[in-house]
Amino acid sequence: MYNKLQYISQGKTIEAQLYNIHQALDAGCDWVQMRFKNQTAKDTFALAEAVKFLCEEYLANFIVNDNLYLAQQIAADGVHLGLTDMNIAEARAILGNTKIIGGTANTFEDIENHFKNGCDYIGLGPFQFTKTKEKLSPILGLSGYFEIFEKMRQNNLKIPVYAIGGITLEDINQLMETGIHGIAVSAMITKSDQKEKLIQQLNEKLYANVIV
Repeated sequence: MYNKLQYISQGKTIEAQLYNIHQALDAGCDWVQMRFKNQTAKDTFALAEAVKFLCEEYLANFIVNDNLYLAQQIAADGVHLGLTDMNIAEARAILGNTKIIGGTANTFEDIENHFKNGCDYIGLGPFQFTKTKEKLSPILGLSGYFEIFEKMRQNNLKIPVYAIGGITLEDINQLMETGIHGIAVSAMITKSDQKEKLIQQLNEKLYANVIV
């Protein structure tokens, strides 16, 4: 089963991205989604190569955000596609069945479509307001998550769902009660000056009810 904590990278330069990703890996994060928006293809490729090397060193999953062909080119573990990116079924046809494909969702209908098209996991959000992402979809809040998971149960739809968007440490216990598999966070880890302690606390909450 997939790790319950995903780190979505931040940084406007290659150097900043690598520093933040290295710090997160060093602190115990073992799933990195590289998000490097509005950059040249050359810089994005250079960063992806370096991040792949780092993730291999730390035995962490490496997912590329949005850019399927880059993920294919550097043999990343998979790709995460937004609602306006390539269709999941088309991505699956290109990447094959051995790669992880994640998809962003804001509604039950989004999840249903992704599931039918062969998606492996869902990033559902935003939970609450976040500055990390431009053009934010409607905020779901706890009630939105409960409502969507109820529809998933009614339709017997089972797929790992990650909450995303402005999540704090204090939110996790209530979020786990909705039925989520885990969380995907960015600024919370990037801006923490005690990353190792934070990731330990996050994992304790995320895995609290898991029977080993």
